Amino acid sequence: MTTIDQPKGMPERLKPDSIKILGVPVHLVTTAGAVELVSHFMDEPGLHQIATVNPEFVMKAQEDSAFMAILQQAELCIADGVGLLIAGRWQGRPIPERVAGSDLVYLLAEQAALQGWRLFLLGAAPGVAEEAAGRLEELYTGLTIAGTYAGSPDPAENEEIVELINTSQAELLYVAYGAPGQDKWIARNRQQLPTVRVAMGIGGSLDFISGRAARAPSWLQRLGLEWLYRLFKEPRRWRRMLALPRFVFRIVREGSS
Repeated sequence: MTTIDQPKGMPERLKPDSIKILGVPVHLVTTAGAVELVSHFMDEPGLHQIATVNPEFVMKAQEDSAFMAILQQAELCIADGVGLLIAGRWQGRPIPERVAGSDLVYLLAEQAALQGWRLFLLGAAPGVAEEAAGRLEELYTGLTIAGTYAGSPDPAENEEIVELINTSQAELLYVAYGAPGQDKWIARNRQQLPTVRVAMGIGGSLDFISGRAARAPSWLQRLGLEWLYRLFKEPRRWRRMLALPRFVFRIVREGSS
């Protein structure tokens, strides 16, 4: 059965409806709606966490209670996977559209340039964040990159990274450590980043922005086959893709029970 949930700790006007897919909340927002919500988050105290949920996230959360709790507490869980749209229809509560994290990173950077938000890029391989920063600055005149750093989600590096971000006075933070590491890093440091208003785990988006990796052609994205393109380009991902048939099986089984 579909359950409707809303994130806690926010003003009522900032609480988008959501459905739960195998216990993981997915908010019923469009891409434009997500951008608007972030603008509101920027005016509110505290750090607001965005998770780019896809079927792989959902299946990882079934085995990782800490990750599940983080997703359930995030202020915004976008539907970054066609499988979630199918699950929503199966449950009888359609999700408006796929909100791709790889698109949202550009849209929020554009808003950062317009609104004067300071953006920090954290994660990816050494040098990638710097290259991505340069590309974003070329795209969006007036964008302030507060800082860049590779680092890792290892707790041993936590204090140094937090100090870098706080010194930068960043308000918008992209964390590219892959799931669930990036999401756990954000959750662990929610109370230690007083200037950050929005933090989003962005997976491999810095590689895309920098040009070190290429996204699927737009026609494949429209068909919901971006995952297949990534598998073709990165065959080592095949083990991760096993989550997809497991996800479908669970959705069908629970929908029939």
